[in-house]
Amino acid sequence: MDTVPEEQLSQVEVQEEKVRLERELQEAQAEMVEIEKRLEYRGDYSLGEGDPAIHTWELNLALAQRLQEKIDSIHEALRRIEAGSYGICRKCGKRIDRARLEIIPQAQLCIECARERGK
Repeated sequence: MDTVPEEQLSQVEVQEEKVRLERELQEAQAEMVEIEKRLEYRGDYSLGEGDPAIHTWELNLALAQRLQEKIDSIHEALRRIEAGSYGICRKCGKRIDRARLEIIPQAQLCIECARERGK
Protein backbone atom coordinates (compact mmCIF):
# COMPACT_ATOMS: atom_id res chain seq x y z
CA MET A 1 0.00 0.00 0.00
CA ASP A 2 1.41 3.39 -1.03
CA THR A 3 1.49 5.97 1.71
CA VAL A 4 1.97 9.66 1.11
CA PRO A 5 4.75 11.28 3.10
CA GLU A 6 3.56 13.84 5.63
CA GLU A 7 5.20 16.59 3.55
CA GLN A 8 2.90 16.06 0.57
CA LEU A 9 -0.81 16.24 0.00
CA SER A 10 -2.35 13.05 -1.31
CA GLN A 11 -3.56 12.97 -4.91
CA VAL A 12 -7.13 13.00 -3.62
CA GLU A 13 -6.46 16.09 -1.48
CA VAL A 14 -4.78 17.86 -4.40
CA GLN A 15 -7.71 17.04 -6.68
CA GLU A 16 -10.17 18.28 -4.05
CA GLU A 17 -8.20 21.52 -3.74
CA LYS A 18 -8.11 21.93 -7.52
CA VAL A 19 -11.88 21.52 -7.77
CA ARG A 20 -12.42 23.96 -4.88
CA LEU A 21 -10.05 26.51 -6.39
CA GLU A 22 -11.61 26.23 -9.84
CA ARG A 23 -15.04 26.80 -8.29
CA GLU A 24 -13.72 29.83 -6.35
CA LEU A 25 -12.14 31.14 -9.55
CA GLN A 26 -15.44 30.89 -11.44
CA GLU A 27 -17.27 32.68 -8.62
CA ALA A 28 -14.65 35.41 -8.44
CA GLN A 29 -14.70 35.92 -12.20
CA ALA A 30 -18.50 36.17 -12.19
CA GLU A 31 -18.32 38.69 -9.36
CA MET A 32 -15.72 40.67 -11.32
CA VAL A 33 -18.09 40.91 -14.29
CA GLU A 34 -20.73 42.42 -11.99
CA ILE A 35 -18.29 44.90 -10.47
CA GLU A 36 -17.02 45.92 -13.91
CA LYS A 37 -20.62 46.69 -14.91
CA ARG A 38 -20.92 48.95 -11.85
CA LEU A 39 -17.68 50.70 -12.82
CA GLU A 40 -19.08 51.73 -16.20
CA TYR A 41 -20.78 54.78 -14.66
CA ARG A 42 -18.08 56.90 -13.10
CA GLY A 43 -20.00 59.95 -11.94
CA ASP A 44 -19.12 63.60 -12.28
CA TYR A 45 -15.82 64.82 -10.81
CA SER A 46 -16.67 68.50 -11.33
CA LEU A 47 -15.86 71.20 -8.78
CA GLY A 48 -18.39 71.86 -6.09
CA GLU A 49 -20.50 69.07 -4.71
CA GLY A 50 -19.77 66.58 -7.43
CA ASP A 51 -21.72 63.41 -7.93
CA PRO A 52 -22.37 61.17 -4.88
CA ALA A 53 -21.90 58.21 -7.25
CA ILE A 54 -18.17 58.97 -7.18
CA HIS A 55 -17.89 57.45 -3.71
CA THR A 56 -19.69 54.29 -4.84
CA TRP A 57 -17.52 54.10 -7.94
CA GLU A 58 -14.34 54.35 -5.85
CA LEU A 59 -15.58 51.61 -3.51
CA ASN A 60 -16.30 49.39 -6.50
CA LEU A 61 -12.84 50.13 -7.90
CA ALA A 62 -11.27 49.03 -4.61
CA LEU A 63 -13.41 45.87 -4.65
CA ALA A 64 -12.31 45.16 -8.21
CA GLN A 65 -8.66 45.54 -7.27
CA ARG A 66 -8.98 43.18 -4.28
CA LEU A 67 -10.94 40.70 -6.37
CA GLN A 68 -8.26 40.77 -9.08
CA GLU A 69 -5.65 39.97 -6.41
CA LYS A 70 -7.78 37.00 -5.35
CA ILE A 71 -8.13 35.81 -8.95
CA ASP A 72 -4.37 36.11 -9.45
CA SER A 73 -3.68 34.16 -6.26
CA ILE A 74 -6.05 31.39 -7.33
CA HIS A 75 -4.31 31.20 -10.71
CA GLU A 76 -0.96 30.94 -8.88
CA ALA A 77 -2.30 28.14 -6.67
CA LEU A 78 -3.56 26.25 -9.73
CA ARG A 79 -0.12 26.63 -11.38
CA ARG A 80 1.48 25.19 -8.25
CA ILE A 81 -0.93 22.24 -8.38
CA GLU A 82 0.08 21.57 -11.98
CA ALA A 83 3.77 21.88 -11.05
CA GLY A 84 3.33 19.45 -8.14
CA SER A 85 4.45 21.97 -5.52
CA TYR A 86 1.07 22.94 -4.09
CA GLY A 87 0.83 22.56 -0.33
CA ILE A 88 4.58 22.27 0.23
CA CYS A 89 6.46 25.01 2.06
CA ARG A 90 9.08 26.60 -0.20
CA LYS A 91 11.38 27.25 2.76
CA CYS A 92 11.38 24.08 4.86
CA GLY A 93 9.70 21.57 2.51
CA LYS A 94 7.06 20.54 5.04
CA ARG A 95 3.38 20.24 4.32
CA ILE A 96 1.32 23.44 4.61
CA ASP A 97 -1.69 22.91 6.85
CA ARG A 98 -4.91 22.45 4.87
CA ALA A 99 -6.75 25.06 6.96
CA ARG A 100 -4.09 27.61 5.97
CA LEU A 101 -4.47 26.66 2.31
CA GLU A 102 -8.24 27.10 2.52
CA ILE A 103 -7.78 30.64 3.81
CA ILE A 104 -4.74 31.54 1.69
CA PRO A 105 -4.76 29.18 -1.31
CA GLN A 106 -1.61 30.75 -2.75
CA ALA A 107 0.33 30.19 0.50
CA GLN A 108 3.89 29.16 -0.27
CA LEU A 109 5.09 29.02 3.34
CA CYS A 110 3.89 26.95 6.27
CA ILE A 111 2.69 28.92 9.28
CA GLU A 112 5.97 28.46 11.15
CA CYS A 113 8.09 29.81 8.27
CA ALA A 114 5.60 32.62 7.66
CA ARG A 115 5.88 33.64 11.32
CA GLU A 116 9.68 33.58 11.12
CA ARG A 117 9.57 35.72 8.01
CA GLY A 118 7.28 38.20 9.76
CA LYS A 119 9.73 38.79 12.60
